[in-house]
Amino acid sequence: MGLFSSLAEKLSNVFSKITSRGKLTEGDIKQSMREIRIALLEADVNYAVVKDFVARVSEKAVGEAVLKSLTPGQQVVKIVNDELIALMGSSASKLEVAAKPPTVILMCGLQGAGKTTFCGKLGSYLVKQGKKPMFAACDVYRPAAINQLQVVGKKVNIPVFEQGTGNPVKIAVAAVKEAERLGYDTVIIDTAGRLHINEQLMTELKEIKKNTSPTEILLTVDAMTGQDAVNVAKTFNDELDITGVILTKLDGDTRGGAALSIRYVTGKPIKFCGTGEKPTDIEQFYPDRMASRILGMGDVLTLIEKAQEAVTEEDMRKMEKRMRENKFTLEDFLTQFKQLSKMGDINDVVAMIPGMSKANVDAKAVDERINKYKSIILSMTPQERNHPEIIKSSRRKRIAKGSGTTVQEVNALLKQYEQTKEMIKVANTGKMPTMPQKVIRQKRRFR
Repeated sequence: MGLFSSLAEKLSNVFSKITSRGKLTEGDIKQSMREIRIALLEADVNYAVVKDFVARVSEKAVGEAVLKSLTPGQQVVKIVNDELIALMGSSASKLEVAAKPPTVILMCGLQGAGKTTFCGKLGSYLVKQGKKPMFAACDVYRPAAINQLQVVGKKVNIPVFEQGTGNPVKIAVAAVKEAERLGYDTVIIDTAGRLHINEQLMTELKEIKKNTSPTEILLTVDAMTGQDAVNVAKTFNDELDITGVILTKLDGDTRGGAALSIRYVTGKPIKFCGTGEKPTDIEQFYPDRMASRILGMGDVLTLIEKAQEAVTEEDMRKMEKRMRENKFTLEDFLTQFKQLSKMGDINDVVAMIPGMSKANVDAKAVDERINKYKSIILSMTPQERNHPEIIKSSRRKRIAKGSGTTVQEVNALLKQYEQTKEMIKVANTGKMPTMPQKVIRQKRRFR
């Protein structure tokens, strides 16, 4: 189960009823709208948002052009899709950059929303964009908060400016000056959170804002808290005039209501999502792609981006050349497993494949299988990896022992390798599949 999986399933059931009919009546559409309304409320979407959304969809859906259309069901799906995109902000909202560096990004949010962890993700994302960021440790209250940011900074190789548990406003100002002096073009200020919003927290944040003139004020909210996340966003926006929202824990079994409500309630865009534990588990928020996922249409563009991040163009060319020449070895197979692991949660990846949103993949079992297969290949000698045909009975026993697996599992890997090799031979007689397609097929084989 992942983001919106329950909502996607319910909407899919509504749409399957109306798309299977040749004609629709106003009564059919009213019934569908009732079901959509219930599905959205159960997904913890704000009541006012649901009411307005259903009213807008209904108004367009009962128009003459839809009811008299040859494919009225598809027209209704298109209207829902368009309105979902509009609800979440129409287009992706990029990070603003200061006219004169450094760009100051003020991170705020309640305790436990994942703010410090997301500093690391955002820093890692900016480094990939060619930026040179620095962190400022301004959470001086929570025990070990500074140390946590230093650990995060070390992981992503980004320096942390800290002055212990002094005045957070002075620390933030000093950090910006230090960034100017050392040539860092971005300062990400990690501020203190509280368990609840209070006057002291807001006063401090307003002071930091006033003294550092941030280009971006990003509020981190936990997507799994549903309507609470929306209420927190509204209060922070009223007090601080935030520039955008970051939704964390979108990889959990969350109902997704916050993602569909925040833009409507605050008027501010969702800029990024946190989709896992690793520093690379960050996605820019695209309303159109998210709408596609909610409606079970997949998200091919994000899937391709994930594949491109997992494998460089040079690696892709080398692999393609080896495949064309039928030189695919167990070493290459190991590389594919590593690339597969880099793409993130299996369920999330499968859900991005059009028509696969309902596929129930046991992500834990798949990850265990991949890790076992990697261990098996790593327990082989270089000669065995490049010439698998020499791996007979005694070698298989040694490899199983060395990798902590069974001979049956070693046999299963070798069989799968042979099948993949055979598939490549077949592909070479026709059109060579592109990397994203190969990755998708690899995923499907592991289900």
